[in-house]
Amino acid sequence: MPDATSTPSLVDLEGDPHPHLANLRASGPVSWLPVLGGWLVTDRATAIEVMRDDTTFTVDDQRFSTAQVVGRSMLSVDGAEHDRHRSPFSDPFRSGAVREELGPWVREEVRRIVGSFAGDGSAELRSALAAPLAVSTVVHTLGLGDVDHDRVLAWYRTIGAAIEGVNAGQSVDDGAVAAVAGLRSRIDATVAEGVGLLADAARLLGADEVFANAAVIMFGAIETSEGTTASALLHLLSAPEQLAEVLVDLSLVANVVEEALRIEPAASLVDRYATRNVVLAGVAIRRGDLVTVSLAAANRDPEVFDDPDRFDLHRVNARQHLTFVQGPHVCLGMHLARLETREAIEAVLDLLPGIRLEPERSTPARGLVFRKPGSVAAVWDVSRRARTG
Repeated sequence: MPDATSTPSLVDLEGDPHPHLANLRASGPVSWLPVLGGWLVTDRATAIEVMRDDTTFTVDDQRFSTAQVVGRSMLSVDGAEHDRHRSPFSDPFRSGAVREELGPWVREEVRRIVGSFAGDGSAELRSALAAPLAVSTVVHTLGLGDVDHDRVLAWYRTIGAAIEGVNAGQSVDDGAVAAVAGLRSRIDATVAEGVGLLADAARLLGADEVFANAAVIMFGAIETSEGTTASALLHLLSAPEQLAEVLVDLSLVANVVEEALRIEPAASLVDRYATRNVVLAGVAIRRGDLVTVSLAAANRDPEVFDDPDRFDLHRVNARQHLTFVQGPHVCLGMHLARLETREAIEAVLDLLPGIRLEPERSTPARGLVFRKPGSVAAVWDVSRRARTG
C-alpha cells in the first residue's frame, strides 16, 4: 500500500479532487486510500466491473452510510431483496412515463419558477432555480401533497450531511435523527391517505421499507437534479462561445446535460464491500474490504474521454459517463433528472435574455460524496423581451 503522505486527504477530495484522482489513476486503477479506509477505483473499465458484479462487490453491509441514516432500502441491498424493494417504484420512473406523465408538469413548473424572478435581473441560480425545482418535482412525484418545500429541503440537507458525515467517519447526530423523524411522519401520512405511489408501494413493502425507499428516492431526485442543473448552468455560462451555439440551436441542450453529468457527477462516490477475496485490476482485495468507485474519476478517464477536464458540448461519447451508475443499482430517476435539467436550461435561455455569469460571485463544486457548485450567480437584461413566453 502507498504511504499515506502520497495519497489525497479528505480536504483534497472535498475541494478539487480531479488532479489527485488523475494522479492515482496514472499509478493504477485501484489504490488504497487511508482517509477512506478502503480501496478507490479510478478508471472506467474497473468501475463498471465492480458495479455490475453485485455478488462479489455488495452494498449489503452494516457500514453502508445511507442505511445507517434511513434504514435498509433498494440502495443498500442486493439480489432478490433489492428487486423486491425497487420494483414497486420502477414504473413511474421509466423513460416513457417520465416523458408523457411528468414532462408537461416539469416544463410548466420550471417556467413558473424562472418567471418568479425573471424581472429581478439577477439571481443565484442554484438556490433560486435548481434546488426549488428538484424539491417540487420529487414532492409532486411522491405525492407528498402540500408539505412545505423549505421544510423538505431542510430535512434533505440535514440527512444528506449526516450521510456525508458517516462517510467521513462521523456518527449520526441528533439533528439528523430529528430530520429523519420529520420526513418519516410526512411519508407515513401520505401512505395513510391510501392513494398514489407510496400507498401502492405499501401494499408490497413494510412501513419501514416504504420510508427508507422514499427517502433514498428523495435524496437521489434532489441531489442529482439540483447538482446537475447547477453544474450545467455554471459550465455553460462559463463558456460564452458554447453558450452562443446553444442559443442558436436549442437541440444542443441535451448535449450540455450529458457533458455536465460527465464532468461533475452530483454523487461522486459509490461504496461496495468485497464478499470474498478477489483480484481486481491486479490488486488483491480481501473479503470485507471497502471498495469505493470514484464516478468522478471514471468520468474523466483519458482512455475513454479525450481532453477529459474540458467541458465540451460536442463531445461525441459524453453519454458513456457513469454518473447514473451501472448494474443493478442504476439510478432509478435518471430520466427524470435529465428532463429537469434540460427544461431548466431551456427556460433560462428562453426567459432570461442576455444571461451571463458573474464569475466573482460564483463558486465551483465541492463535497466528498455529494458535489454541487456553491453558487451560480448570473445577470440578464430585463429590458429585453424573452425569446419565448
